[in-house]
Amino acid sequence: MATPVLFIHGLWLHASSWDPWVQLFRAAGYEPHAPGWPGDGDTVDASRANPDAIADHGIDDVVTHFAGIIEQLPTAPILVGHSFGGMIAQKLLGQDRALAAIAIDAAQIKGVLPLPLSALRSTLPVFKNPANRHRAVSLTAEQFRYAFANTVSEEESNELFQRWTIPAPGRPLFEAAAANFNPHSPAEVATDNQTRGPLLLIASGKDHTVPETVTRATLKQYRHSDAVTDIKTFPDRAHSLTIDSGWREVAGTCLAWLREQSL
Repeated sequence: MATPVLFIHGLWLHASSWDPWVQLFRAAGYEPHAPGWPGDGDTVDASRANPDAIADHGIDDVVTHFAGIIEQLPTAPILVGHSFGGMIAQKLLGQDRALAAIAIDAAQIKGVLPLPLSALRSTLPVFKNPANRHRAVSLTAEQFRYAFANTVSEEESNELFQRWTIPAPGRPLFEAAAANFNPHSPAEVATDNQTRGPLLLIASGKDHTVPETVTRATLKQYRHSDAVTDIKTFPDRAHSLTIDSGWREVAGTCLAWLREQSL
């Protein structure tokens, strides 16, 4: 039986942005799945047409949603998450719901203190209005270029924006921002779990939204666990590394790491 792989997208990208990865992982012998978040439409256009369905879903809602999907799988999956999907993957791995997890430019979990200015600028479209906590917020092409695609051409950035972007709920960002002040934050991850499966953190050296310092601070949160926790960095890549023209290099690195873990 092929090992299932569950791809988890982050804010502002539709689940179909994983399609090239799904094809590659299926060719490598896995059984890949790329479901959307609660409220996402089946397509990019459907999601854009109904932002109210996407609005007001928080971190716990998304974790519960994917935990339910995992329960329907024949065996525990490997998780591959990007951005907030990377946080969700870490939470599910910490709950022993997965064989392993790969968190790519993952949103900061509770305990991570660095808050670079570029990250604040990237998320300003949400934080500029407190009411956005309960709304779905869309990015402009210019905002997407800064937050995601600052290392590719403007032409490629615009193409990625038109092809993959959807509105995103503001609530997860507000929850993550308050994580270190909330004793019961949904952004908390069981980083001290000794029996969980292996975890790979991937950082991008030129990421504005989740700078490398955030990923390295995340790695330190796992210092009390003896479970495998690795980190790999792409020095010249940005937050769009899973969807831009260099995606195959990142996917190949993930597949190679899984082989190293005999998964």
